[in-house]
Amino acid sequence: MRKTSAFLLIATLGLGALAGCGKADSASASGSGTTATSETSESAKSTYEQIKENGYITFATEGTYSPYSYHDDKNELVGFDVEVAKAVAEKLGVEAKFTETQWDGIIAGLDANKYDAIANQVSITEERQEKYLFSDPYTYAYGAVVVNGDNNDINSFEDLKGKNVALTVTSNWAEVAESYGGTIVSTSGFSESIQLVIQGRADATVNDNVTFLDFKANQPDANVKIVATSDEATESAVLLRKNDSDLQAAINGALKELREDGTLTKISEKYFGEDITSAQ
Repeated sequence: MRKTSAFLLIATLGLGALAGCGKADSASASGSGTTATSETSESAKSTYEQIKENGYITFATEGTYSPYSYHDDKNELVGFDVEVAKAVAEKLGVEAKFTETQWDGIIAGLDANKYDAIANQVSITEERQEKYLFSDPYTYAYGAVVVNGDNNDINSFEDLKGKNVALTVTSNWAEVAESYGGTIVSTSGFSESIQLVIQGRADATVNDNVTFLDFKANQPDANVKIVATSDEATESAVLLRKNDSDLQAAINGALKELREDGTLTKISEKYFGEDITSAQ
């Protein structure tokens, strides 16, 4: 599999790797649930000290963002981010509780002390780092060129020149494909795009590799493959308030242990069939 520097162009275009982490931050909170244990004027205790005293940490998550955070057939909250958050809490010696809220208000809810942290594929950006703290990354997503399994003509982003690429015309991925000379075949989204590639009605599609891995995990026999990925990754992590450096250090310690003991890899392989928790 050949890599390319195409992701640098994606970053220039302001692309978020995933549907949830690429959405714009909102100024209004829309979530509700357990009140966070943030430091207040009535208490000199830090968020982490209060978490240890209470015996639980509250994470915000969407609950409607499969496979990261969603409800299963029993209506239980499950998903990749949910399991990572629970594993982190266990390492901290506390229980994980969750507040489900819409993406548009999830960061504003953190500002309003409605929860302690956000576990919802929040991508690390310079703009967010100015106002918030991030844990170490636990998800790495790369731009990927996807073709039919029988296609041997396309092996790089450069090979998209003159080829029909199935994409939503308004997406940043379409801009990337066009920058390499691809001709866009308009679709409504990834599901339609991948089907056109399978049917041979398009030569390729472009998306992040995690979206593709989720598709393959659910349709392992689909005759499609990744032939090229970007050199640079979009990284996602737990988002925290700026003054919660002790909680950041604790979560980073937990993530380090979970990486070393194989827990992160196990959770990733459960949902994606591959390990997306380490850089390629």
